[in-house]
Amino acid sequence: MGLILASKSPRRQELLRGMGLEFEVMLREVDETYPPGLAPAEVAVYIAEKKARAFHNEAIEDKLVLTADTIVVLEQEVLGKPAGRDEAARMLEKLSGKKHEVITGVALLIKGELITFSDKTAVRFARLSAEEICFYIDNYQPFDKAGAYGIQEWIGYNKISGIEGSYTNVVGLPTEKLYSYLSGLYPQALSSSGRM
Repeated sequence: MGLILASKSPRRQELLRGMGLEFEVMLREVDETYPPGLAPAEVAVYIAEKKARAFHNEAIEDKLVLTADTIVVLEQEVLGKPAGRDEAARMLEKLSGKKHEVITGVALLIKGELITFSDKTAVRFARLSAEEICFYIDNYQPFDKAGAYGIQEWIGYNKISGIEGSYTNVVGLPTEKLYSYLSGLYPQALSSSGRM
């Protein structure tokens, strides 16, 4: 049983390698919009499921397709990937000194069957000055990251005062939960090196 990661995220690829899993990367263009009225946790799962359904008509019966989507939620407002520098700065200003949630939706597609789940982590930011926000954006270009930040970068080392829940979920994939699903539902998808 082969594993396909349908994500160009280098963070997700690194996390899967850290789990000891063998996989190949396959990408499909997907519109990541979602209908209004969805709860934040539903948004992440909806988009992950949308990404997985892009593989429905392909001859990949012997493969398990893994897709994911990560969002940042501040006071019920969903913060996706910033469109540019100004939006990234506005997002970081909103997050400064506050607690928010990071939700990752995951979809597993195998033989036409789709299984989805999500995980949630609470993250607390220390206060960010305007200079620190500019420094971070200029040096780390966080435009491909939900909420305009990566916990594994400068901002995570220096400006996150605490988290409640899975660290890897904030990076982009709840690895412990994913491993549990793969072990329980599709153990054949795990390589021998990925087994405990």
